[in-house]
Amino acid sequence: MRTIAVTGCAGFIGCKVSEKLIEDGYSVVGIDNINDYYDPRLKEWRLEQLKGKGSGFNFYKCDIGNYNEVKKVFANHKIDAVINLAARAGVRASVEDPWIYLDTNVKGTLNLLECCKNFDTKKFVLASTSSIYGLNKMPFKETDNTDHPLAPYSATKKGAEAICHSYHYLSGLDISIPRYFTVYGPAGRPDMSIFRFIKNIDNERPIPVFGNGKQTRDFTYIDDIADGTIKCLQPFGYEIFNFGSDKPVELMYVINLIEQRLGKKAEIEWLPIHPADVLATWADIEKSKEKLGWEPTVSIEEGVQHTVDWYLKNREFLNRLKD
Repeated sequence: MRTIAVTGCAGFIGCKVSEKLIEDGYSVVGIDNINDYYDPRLKEWRLEQLKGKGSGFNFYKCDIGNYNEVKKVFANHKIDAVINLAARAGVRASVEDPWIYLDTNVKGTLNLLECCKNFDTKKFVLASTSSIYGLNKMPFKETDNTDHPLAPYSATKKGAEAICHSYHYLSGLDISIPRYFTVYGPAGRPDMSIFRFIKNIDNERPIPVFGNGKQTRDFTYIDDIADGTIKCLQPFGYEIFNFGSDKPVELMYVINLIEQRLGKKAEIEWLPIHPADVLATWADIEKSKEKLGWEPTVSIEEGVQHTVDWYLKNREFLNRLKD
């Protein structure tokens, strides 16, 4: 297995996964439509980092929701595996515009699977989400019932998982599905809490906190997520894996870590909690430890430090990005 197609390669997780694959000697076929869900200049910045890695990276500006565009990429390369990280993300945004989530997360996954079947690509990795667990009892296990999503985002991810299973059953595709728990780190998404908190606190602007700040999240560092995703390239048949820290922390604790690292106090704008938000997430990662040999190595304290340091190093560029 030498050539891996990574969709969403200019995205937060897609860029880090692509970078690690190239470093490991793989050829990466990167696919991204560089949409404007957040400021495309950050996606272009990530893309430049990948292009600087040399001849092991080929990029296609392509929307996975367009079957003919996807088919052209497969026709140009002998692709051994696909890691599908292209997705419309964000719980609250999916309530505002659910149609685009359907196009990318469900139809886009279907287009990729159909090309895998027709071009003899045997391995498919689908990035999924902890949001799929909804209001289940914690810690969340891969065997939990996920039939009650709370927002179109998680509903479309559930749909993508279901389509993957049908292609595994009918076409024999080998499919791994990592479910990510609140990923953060350098070059992260500007709409995610940690990135937004760092930027606003540094610029002495209020930070939006929904609810009372005591909600807990299983924050997972980007390098750990990328390592686990690449481990999913092993043959498993059809398997789902939780990727979380297994050590959820309160949002206010994370805010305090950022304050300490920046040497500034946060001004908090308290907002009502959104009905599609859950109060807590917590991953049971025993299966990932056992079958993948994966567990996180970066603590929240260390990860926040790395993230703040990256922000400070790139502050001028990041402050030019649209909020």
